[in-house]
Amino acid sequence: MAPVVARLVSESKPRVVPGKLLVKEFWFEVPLDHSKPDAKTVRLFARSAVKHEKPVVESSPAEVIQRPFLVFLQGGPGFGTPAPQDSPLSKHMLDRGYELLMLDQRGTGFSCPVSANTLEIVGGPREQADYLKHFRADTLVRDSEAVRLCLTKDYPPEKKKWSTFGQSFGGLMTLTYLSLAPEGLRECFITGGLAALDKGPEEVYQSTYRKVMERNSAYYKKYPEDIATVKWLADKIRDMGGDTGIPLPAGGFLTVQRLMTLGLSLGMHGGIDTVHNVILRMKGELDQFGVFTRFTLNTLEQDSWDIAPIYSLLHEPCWCYGPGVAGNWAAERVGKSLDEFQWLRKDWSGPASLGDKPLCFSGEMIYPFLFETCAELIKLKETAQILAEYDAWEPLYDIEQLGKNEVPVYAASYNDMYVDIDNARVTATRIKGIKVFETNVLFHNALRARAEDVIPQLLALRDDTID
Repeated sequence: MAPVVARLVSESKPRVVPGKLLVKEFWFEVPLDHSKPDAKTVRLFARSAVKHEKPVVESSPAEVIQRPFLVFLQGGPGFGTPAPQDSPLSKHMLDRGYELLMLDQRGTGFSCPVSANTLEIVGGPREQADYLKHFRADTLVRDSEAVRLCLTKDYPPEKKKWSTFGQSFGGLMTLTYLSLAPEGLRECFITGGLAALDKGPEEVYQSTYRKVMERNSAYYKKYPEDIATVKWLADKIRDMGGDTGIPLPAGGFLTVQRLMTLGLSLGMHGGIDTVHNVILRMKGELDQFGVFTRFTLNTLEQDSWDIAPIYSLLHEPCWCYGPGVAGNWAAERVGKSLDEFQWLRKDWSGPASLGDKPLCFSGEMIYPFLFETCAELIKLKETAQILAEYDAWEPLYDIEQLGKNEVPVYAASYNDMYVDIDNARVTATRIKGIKVFETNVLFHNALRARAEDVIPQLLALRDDTID
């Protein structure tokens, strides 16, 4: 089948934004299902950016320089791209001669965003699940290729290929890109995204739970008083919320299980302090007033689960690397088998059963109870169950193709709670020609928190300046 080319719906005039960037905005149309190019379409949004330099003499349109594109592949799944002026890539990459493209993946940002009410338009749970099956990395790569072919149709051959920069899930997407459409790629940068190529959700979570336990140990070592405080809060939440939990402002419920998902932050720079500050505030409010303030309840509710529902709906499916692999709530099944996560079990008797042991926070795990306690996800419970049981996924990776890869790949691999380092090392051995900067002093969000420690290292790999 011939590759689909996106239809350019609109392109804005360049505008100067803070940071001395010249930014354009684009809207594209692509097929919902790339195997049916003449059927239903969805809209994609993107912004491009170059450095704004006011010339002494204005150029004519014919003299406009065509810079090769660097497209940012965002993490998640489920999060839109930042504005170019808010991205560290602008500071580090635009001076290197690229035009930066921030393309919102379908279902995120401005690109046909997924929410309970937009999915309701699609139909019932079965129709919603069938729709969302077209929102995984294989389709995102086809979207990207369609946009590339559209934007570069008038470019000279040497500038038609583009570079990619994939963070986290964007790294997984890069591996899919290298598998399915390497002809569109000049070079690829990956940060925190060297995922296992042939391990399903259960195997992945067996690895990541070990790292989550390490991060819990680091948390309680830094804040040992929180061992007692977290368990005390858990008891209070059980007393105050009964069987359903404490009502939250937007319609969700605070339960002990929901509280323990605060650990999602533990793998980030500053994450330990983030979790402690929430725990400290909660205890302070109960000590002073016996209730939680709206501010605290709002903080507990404003998390990824409700804001980006696609993150919860498609998280386990993003580890389903091909046909015959289903999620089936792997994170819950693996967690229940571990004594450190007894709170996942229905027969758990409460914090007192732990003795002196702490309550362990979870990490980047999606559980069925989220679809009973999160206001947005409650509406999508049946859809989530259909997706959890589905096992006829298209292949995400071509290991044979990766083994003969000719696209330069430069990766940063971290002391990572979300993408297991041992799995990342194995993946690196299966990609021909890859160069990897590995460190145990940076965490998963280093691209945002420590960009100056990451991007120059990747560029050094590209420029062969290590030796």
